Amino acid sequence: MSEDLGKLLLRFGLGGLLLFHGIHKLLNGLGPIKDLLTAHNLSDSIAYGVYFGELIAPILIIVGLFSRIGGMLVAINMVIAVLLAHTAAVLAVSPTTGAYALESEVFFLVGGLSVALLGAGRFSLGNGNWN
Repeated sequence: MSEDLGKLLLRFGLGGLLLFHGIHKLLNGLGPIKDLLTAHNLSDSIAYGVYFGELIAPILIIVGLFSRIGGMLVAINMVIAVLLAHTAAVLAVSPTTGAYALESEVFFLVGGLSVALLGAGRFSLGNGNWN
């Protein structure tokens, strides 16, 4: 029972916090991400993948339906975000807080991988191998 509650807390924490980022992008558009992609000589149409990593995946994780796939989508999304926008900060510490500069990105990456490896647990909508 406590293992399933732990998985539920992980899913709600990870999915709930990342969903804010996805909703922000949904309401304000993908312009900055498209600009970042074109600056790296990549097609700006790739930016729409952010909706999978920051809207669809968090919802899947929260409700516990195909949560392992959702976790992998989040992890992939974070790896791409760090590679495109945050490589200079990989070894950096925030001068204002003293915290690791990419703590949010690492939290989402590790959380996504954790959900992908652990699954959703008993308190979820889905059943089967991908949950």
